[in-house]
Amino acid sequence: QVQLVESGGGLVQAGGSLRLSCAASGRTFDGYRVGWFRQAPGKEREFVASISRSGSVTDYADSVKGRFTISRDNAKTTVFLQMNTLKPEDTAVYYCAADPRGVVGRTQYAYWGQGTQVTVSS
Repeated sequence: QVQLVESGGGLVQAGGSLRLSCAASGRTFDGYRVGWFRQAPGKEREFVASISRSGSVTDYADSVKGRFTISRDNAKTTVFLQMNTLKPEDTAVYYCAADPRGVVGRTQYAYWGQGTQVTVSS
């Protein structure tokens, strides 16, 4: 079983940047595709981005394309979500998720982190 720990959330002004990290506790990530999701108050959780095991394939929601970048380090112990040009509507709890199946995907993730709050002020 994979335990995921997110970090890097916080309060930032509109137009600013944050980088979220997702670490696998006690093991490497290289056998898993990883996704980022977010959930704003009163809304359903939505897909943000995903990355393949090798890091060569990525997928983004239209709402973040061109502003957010998902990546993973060479040792594949951490997956990052670089968020630039943040908007108030990006405010949400951000979750990372991992799954050993498939290449990239917007659904079917077996393992989830506890989430990290991102707040963008206008």
